[in-house]
Amino acid sequence: MGALLDKQLQLLQPTRLTLWVRPQLAEFCRQQVVPTLKIPVAVNEPLNDEPALLASGRTLHLAKFEIPDQPAVVVEHGDVIRFAKVHGMAGMGPKDVFDRSEQWLSLLDLPRTVPQARYVDHVWDLISWNDEALISDFVHWRRGEPPKEGPWHLISPDSICVGKGAKLFPGCVLDASKGPIVLDDGVSIGANAVLQGPCYIGKYATIHPLALIRPGTTIGMMCKIGGEVSNAIISPYTNKAHEGFVGDSFLGSWVNLGAGTTTSNLKNTYGEITMRIGSREFKTGRRMLGSIIGDHTKTAIGTRLNTGSYVGYCCLIAGNGLTSNFMPSFSFFTPDGLEKYDLKKAAEVANRVMERRELQWSQIDESILQYVSDVAPTVEA
Repeated sequence: MGALLDKQLQLLQPTRLTLWVRPQLAEFCRQQVVPTLKIPVAVNEPLNDEPALLASGRTLHLAKFEIPDQPAVVVEHGDVIRFAKVHGMAGMGPKDVFDRSEQWLSLLDLPRTVPQARYVDHVWDLISWNDEALISDFVHWRRGEPPKEGPWHLISPDSICVGKGAKLFPGCVLDASKGPIVLDDGVSIGANAVLQGPCYIGKYATIHPLALIRPGTTIGMMCKIGGEVSNAIISPYTNKAHEGFVGDSFLGSWVNLGAGTTTSNLKNTYGEITMRIGSREFKTGRRMLGSIIGDHTKTAIGTRLNTGSYVGYCCLIAGNGLTSNFMPSFSFFTPDGLEKYDLKKAAEVANRVMERRELQWSQIDESILQYVSDVAPTVEA
């Protein structure tokens, strides 16, 4: 019901925190992440002599973490350090991690300990585990009240929580028989909409009338959702306001799906889905996988996204027929094929969209846009 960091803080329960991030994201964390946290937080500061826990940001915690008494390490894929308890590593910092310095690699010599969390190798892992994460969050993070009786239908109401100011309209169905349902503060559930748990609807999000929200779905704050959504993660401020199906997918923030946009999530052969990212192809181990869509991407009406599609950051899809399975960041997709989406134009559109929510495109947003442009695969000019 929150970001990976929220789950880590809930189940690791640290007294203070240091975030080690890429230099290009440090100021973003200082301005937009640190103020939301309730413990002392530093960004990119090195360790001191005190004992410390080092946990990968790609860690999904589903149960309370038992901290080892002595220094220990969890290693994945032979030499990837996912977790470590360390003593006396003063001076080690984020550069050691990024450069895989001798000091960082010395952690491989620590005694190995049992993993107590899932490690996210790819975004589709989050989709695979989201139903479990929703149930775990409900147990460890429960808040809100059971819904009151009214002109709606409640199934297993003890597994339903409703936040302050949330509104249920006549005829809507909340079915928690197969998993909990959490409606956060200010949520609106339209008439005759159906929600099947486990699912979470974020603060001030709107579920439109007749929408169908299937199990394993997380919808972030301020989203507007219509049509059918199944086993999907939708990040804050994203709109899928109209009919169309989104299944087994991950949508970033500030995405807008035009009316009728639909993801395919199953091959006609029922075979394993392969996802292409840049020049590499990954066997996903999944037979159902829709689309991975980056922040600030927009689709036109009637867009059809192929099974296992990857759409990067700040793309504009305005083609007919099935789209390409891989669209790099800053793609402008039309019936004529892929073109490069102008960065200045992309920033202007993003600013216009954010203004509608009474938010401003900031210098931090501009720097992230430039960073993505510098490091991510993009369309050849």
